[in-house]
Order: sequence, then structure tokens, then C-alpha cells
Amino acid sequence: MANRSSKWLESLKRIAHKNGTPVLIIDHEKIRQNYKEFKAELPRVQAYYAVKANPNPEIVKTLYKIGASFDVASFPEFMIAYKNIKHLSKKAQQDFIWDKIIYANTIKQVETLHKLDQYKPLVTFDNIEELKKIKKHCPHAGLVLRIRVPNTGSMVELSSKFGAHPGEAVDLILEALAVGLVVEGLSFHVGSQCNNFENYMQALQISASIFKESESRGHKIKIIDIGGGFPVKYNNKVRSFKLLARKLNVEFDRLFAKDIEILAEPGRFMVANAGTLVTKVIGKAVRDGKTCYYLDDGLYHTFSGIAFDHCQYPLKSFKDGEKKVCAAFGPTCDALDTISLAEELPDLELEDLVYAENIGAYSIASSTYFNGFPPAKVVHINK
Repeated sequence: MANRSSKWLESLKRIAHKNGTPVLIIDHEKIRQNYKEFKAELPRVQAYYAVKANPNPEIVKTLYKIGASFDVASFPEFMIAYKNIKHLSKKAQQDFIWDKIIYANTIKQVETLHKLDQYKPLVTFDNIEELKKIKKHCPHAGLVLRIRVPNTGSMVELSSKFGAHPGEAVDLILEALAVGLVVEGLSFHVGSQCNNFENYMQALQISASIFKESESRGHKIKIIDIGGGFPVKYNNKVRSFKLLARKLNVEFDRLFAKDIEILAEPGRFMVANAGTLVTKVIGKAVRDGKTCYYLDDGLYHTFSGIAFDHCQYPLKSFKDGEKKVCAAFGPTCDALDTISLAEELPDLELEDLVYAENIGAYSIASSTYFNGFPPAKVVHINK
């Protein structure tokens, strides 16, 4: 193990020296392993990779080749998925849109709906105004109603912004039928990086009740989309995905008939541990007695998950030595560009490299060109 770790660190340094920094290394073998684990633990579930987690086209290609479908939330994301799977697929375009892409943003621009209509997509909604919009501008769509469910204990909650109240669900389903649209499924999202598995259990119970009420009122739902939120082991406080999968499988069999199609939207789970960032010390100062390092990547770039994803990415050094508490900042002129005020690193010099692991999800996807600093280069390995 030690030898392999040493080889990995040397590989990171070689990639950084060859490509310059900052550089984000995406390990596609990790992605394949994550997908394989997901399918092994949840055999009834079709994985629709949440493209927003990391929209790199090479990731889409790798996942499509091993059987994944895709969850998109904008028309550009739709085209990233569509163009890549169309290029790789031998089927005609309409043969795979329904089972390969779901447009899972409940609110869509009119212009987007016009563009989507030709593809006869599966789209989500959660309110009557969106239903009217879809009927007028994307009448060939199949619908999935998103409901509001508990988000307690999730790192990023979503139910304050999305999801119909469960008590309104069947009325919305019947309203869709009344205007000539078809609600194919029900969806929910328990919040990103969910560490409270009861959220899933409650959401499935609520969904099963809606299934029964809808069927009793004349419409049978065919699909249940359980969203994402599957936990990644950023630290030892994160609960086991295997435990969650066991609980989910019991509830699937208890609550839903075998002919019900089950979807999920894993994003973080597929790519978080596949990304490693290498960045360089470009400045060093002592402020109020604490050593401060300035790096060539920061909050406006690959470390954006600190601000937008409530996530921390501990910095690691390629050098040995006694570790001391220090601060780490990004390269921009904004004080918000603070990576950490309490990193533990050995004494570093200008041009030294440091790296951050588990940074493949919700990181480079939010990178900007603020202050003119470009996003990190992306290097793919084990494709």
C-alpha cells in the first residue's frame, strides 16, 4: 500500500510539472468503480448521473459506456449528454432519449422548453404554472412530479426551493391529465450528501401513499425517481452507503411492485473521489503570528465547493516535516477567497506543490474567470 501511495504521489507531481498548475486529475477507473458499486448495491435502480456535479464530456462518455443514464438541469447540460450519447449510440435518437436523459429541473425557461420539445423528453415539474408552461411550449414531454420531502441532516437542503406539497400531488397529476399531458413518475430529493437515512425512508413512504391514491383515482404511476444525496466518505462521520442501500432495497420491495421503474440521480457519489487537485504556493506571509500560504487555485475556482457545497478539502503536502496550523488563500484580490484558516501543513516554500483529494464533485463545475484567473486544467487518467 505504501509503495502504491508513493507511486500515486509521484504521478501527481509528474502531471503537475507537465501541465502546470492548478491541475485537476480525473481518474476514470474510480468512476467505473463507483458506478459498479452503485449498481451492485442497488440492482433495481437505474443510475441517472447528475451532470451538474461535474459536466466534463469525458466523464459523460465513460459513464454512458458502462450503462449510466443522465440527469440534466439546463439545456447546455442536456446537449452535453445528448451529443455524447448520440455519438456513441448505434440507436436512432428517439430510441434512447426517454431512458437515457431526464430533465430534472422543475423550473424551465420558455426558450428551453421550445428547444426540448423535439426530443420528447422526460421533465420534472412541481407547480401548476410550470404545468401550463409545459403544455404550451413542450407538449410532447413526459412528466415527473417532484414532491417535497424531509431534508434534515443533509449537507445541502433542497426542499425549501423545490417540490410540491404531498397533499397537492394527486391533484397536480390529475390536472396534467386534464390538459392532455401524462405524468409518468414521481420524484424527490432528500438533499445533497444525506447522512440521515430516515429522509429516504420517509420519502419512500410518502411516495408510496401518493402512488396508491393516484391509482385509486384512475391514474397509475410507472416511475419513482429517488433523486441523489448518496453519501461520500469525505470523513469518518459519514455513514455507510452499503447500509443505506440495504435499507432502500427492503423498502423498494415492501412498497413498490416489481414492474415499477426506479431511478436515481447520483452525482457526487460517482465523481467526488475521482478528482484530485494539485495547486502551487505562489505567495507566503506571516500575519498576526500565523503563516499564510497563497495558492494558484481558490474559492472562485476548484475550491468553489467550500462556498457553494458546504464542503472542506484538506490540503496535503508532498513534503514531510512537522505540521503547523496555517492559513491558505486563493489567488484573487477578494478576501472571500479563503480556503482555510486552520490547515495543518509542514513549512512550505514558494513553488511547492500541495494537493486536495475528493474534489471531483461540485468544484470545477462552478469555476469562474474572476480577476482573469482561468479554471484549473483538467487531465484524465485511466480512460
